[in-house]
Amino acid sequence: MPEKPEVITVARKLEKKLIGRKILKVEVYHDNMVDYPDVESFKKRIRNQKIHEITTKGKWIVLTLDDFYLLFHLRMEGKFFFRTKDDERNKHEHIIFTLDDLEEFRFADVRKFGKVMLIEKENIYKMKPFTELGLEPWDKNLTSEYLKEKYSRKSLPIKSVLLDQSIITGIGNIYADEILFLSKINPLTKAKDLTDKNRKDIIENTVKVLDKAIEEGGTTIRSYTSEEGVTGMFQNNLNVHQREKEPCRVCNTTIVKIKVGGRGTYYCPTCQKEK
Repeated sequence: MPEKPEVITVARKLEKKLIGRKILKVEVYHDNMVDYPDVESFKKRIRNQKIHEITTKGKWIVLTLDDFYLLFHLRMEGKFFFRTKDDERNKHEHIIFTLDDLEEFRFADVRKFGKVMLIEKENIYKMKPFTELGLEPWDKNLTSEYLKEKYSRKSLPIKSVLLDQSIITGIGNIYADEILFLSKINPLTKAKDLTDKNRKDIIENTVKVLDKAIEEGGTTIRSYTSEEGVTGMFQNNLNVHQREKEPCRVCNTTIVKIKVGGRGTYYCPTCQKEK
């Protein structure tokens, strides 16, 4: 699943092509991908809405329109394509927006897990998903004290807790492994047992890892691309994730893979000793 750097990369690509343009209409070919409101209301309300800004919140891409926020969640396979009205619709292109010059902006998803929402501006912070999301990694309120409060009663492994979007939003499986490696924290360590230094290291390395990944255009693993023909390069910088049985770049110990909370987890037994 695309994580924060990939979502930001996609948003920046869309920004170059969509800002200032108007959505004339939308066609929906798979109703379940529209999470809110109902499909007919979605199609009616979005007509003639102009796109003013494109940002992100957690793993959601957020388009600011005249009266609404248009939200996209890519899930595993979501992608965007720009086509002319004469281009035949691919069977995986499930939501098609017609823009003011009649170019089409298409949301495709092989698995149909992607989600779209059209939320009234006055309701954006009163309903899901924003009410369930924690702090962004760059938020000044993300402090050791904040994490201490959130972690204090959590006996789950820190790897699982890092994936909890209600605490820090945007971190997924790949970057959680990398953050813990740089922080020298074993992924099985209980969140409540982390020291003040551990928490500060997590905050510092979250920003460090995500900033570098954004600079590299995200991580291309499996089928993620930000748009047609564009792939990220951060996979070349991965220290542990998907490097099972390879030597650690710091100490030469063999990287191992385990399951934590059902998720494949990679770490160095020497650099990230259990305590």
